Amino acid sequence: MFQIGKTIVSEDILENDFVCNLNACKGACCVGGEYGAPVEDFETDKLVNVYEDAKPFLRPEGIKAIEEQGAFVKGEDGEWETPLVNNNECAYVVFSEQGIAKCGLEEAYEAGATKWKKPISCYLYPVRTREYTEFTAVNYHKWEICDPACSLGAELKVPIYKFVKDALIQKFGKAWYKELEQVAEENAKS
Repeated sequence: MFQIGKTIVSEDILENDFVCNLNACKGACCVGGEYGAPVEDFETDKLVNVYEDAKPFLRPEGIKAIEEQGAFVKGEDGEWETPLVNNNECAYVVFSEQGIAKCGLEEAYEAGATKWKKPISCYLYPVRTREYTEFTAVNYHKWEICDPACSLGAELKVPIYKFVKDALIQKFGKAWYKELEQVAEENAKS
């Protein structure tokens, strides 16, 4: 672990490789697990505000879940998360013709229907952050469904921190990311 500003960062994001391989995993992170995607407090309003514009991009099952449960829900851990369809996939997930799960919010954003891409937790994945009183923890969330992404990342030699560069900059800023790159360079030398 090392510190950058008010963050404590795991070396795992420097030492492990990762590039999403949607052809292999089919977007399993959006449909697997027992919980929705984590949503930060400031993102709850964003989910409510983009819903009507994103709605045409969503599946009927997702729309039904959102309209019954709300744009976001309180998880078992007391934190906000996206609602689920049938306690399984994220209500915002859509499927391509190839059966690949994708984010309907991101589809709406890419089409210019909204100005917000998706929750930062999704954008950062496989990096997970956790806010504490004095600092924010920045960790690698290893999940076996992402083994193909780890293999592709190793093949392409792309460390996690580079794969999620734009998301890390969005979350922590350019200066923070530049410092992260310096730590990574020093880490590579030793």
